[in-house]
Amino acid sequence: MKRRTAQMSSTFSTLLRRGTDFLTPNASSANLSASPASGHGVTKAPEGALFPKVDPAVDGEDCERDCESCTIHYPAKFSIDEEEKLYGMVKGWATHMLVATGKTDWVRDVEDEKGSVMEAVGKCKVQPTNGRLMLSASNMPLPSSSSHRDYAKGAEPTTVLLLPSFTLVEDVTPQAVPDLINHYISPSRTNMDPLSQPAPVATTILPDTSTPPAPIDPTLPEALNHASIPPSIFSTRPSPHSYLILLCSQKTRDARCGQSAPLLRREFERHLRPLGLYRDLHDERPGGVGIYFISHVGGHKFSANLMIYRRAGVDGGAKVADGEAGQCIWLARVRPEDCEGIVKFTVLQGKVVKPERQLRGGFDRERGVVSW
Repeated sequence: MKRRTAQMSSTFSTLLRRGTDFLTPNASSANLSASPASGHGVTKAPEGALFPKVDPAVDGEDCERDCESCTIHYPAKFSIDEEEKLYGMVKGWATHMLVATGKTDWVRDVEDEKGSVMEAVGKCKVQPTNGRLMLSASNMPLPSSSSHRDYAKGAEPTTVLLLPSFTLVEDVTPQAVPDLINHYISPSRTNMDPLSQPAPVATTILPDTSTPPAPIDPTLPEALNHASIPPSIFSTRPSPHSYLILLCSQKTRDARCGQSAPLLRREFERHLRPLGLYRDLHDERPGGVGIYFISHVGGHKFSANLMIYRRAGVDGGAKVADGEAGQCIWLARVRPEDCEGIVKFTVLQGKVVKPERQLRGGFDRERGVVSW
């Protein structure tokens, strides 16, 4: 009886230990769940440790003050959630893909935009092998060549911007989305890959035609069937900008996003122009700050939402960098009076003015930390 009791006790202890090990986060489960194939060594930064906060002793006594010259204001009934916790609540992502549509608003779910690259991504059976893909429609202009040519419905080419690589991929059609994922997105470095490892060599890649084509899926429109795609070539080039500010403008999701985005863009422009850093949608000068409208990113009750991508190696806007994004700083509850501080400290220096109220998350690849 004593032997049986001892055996039962030992078995119970083993099961308890295994259960504890299973429930205890480790480097694989806690930090790399969004990127099973890459990102080794990243850690989740606790609140207050992801990005530095402005310090009056270093950044000046006015670093925490709202802009006093701001004349732009939200509508009187612009009300948002000011109570719910923000930091650490965003889902991790490996690659961010912005699709040029030339529009500032879209159907409620952009993957339902008929004949679009977004729809093709949503229905594509090919998934990235290097982690979660965040998909955004954007107001980036459509290629000029597509505006005066006749294309079959669902075959119009567009441009996509891939982040963190700051790579523009041109002539992307809905039919070619599987090639885009296989040959450009999956091999690329992600938000969780360290900047220290060698970057992939940027080349023009022909789609792999050595394997048999996938069978036609009768549930998809002809334009979305990879089996009907002839071999094609994408052209790529680096984004000219050193920084990107992405503003959610999708009013079909929430009217506040449609109201806030154009007002914030005007205020950002007011502060960027004197610095020579403002870039509109058609401004291809190297460096500067590109401001794009994008579709719903979640958390519209915290409007305005914005994401700031910063190239590594940029020195306050003075140096034109051609590298990948070293940081993404995701803010919410942004108001026009915040724009001056965001430009001066967040965009140009990677610091956060109001982290307790505004910081949702992001990543810093130089330090190997993420918010998820």
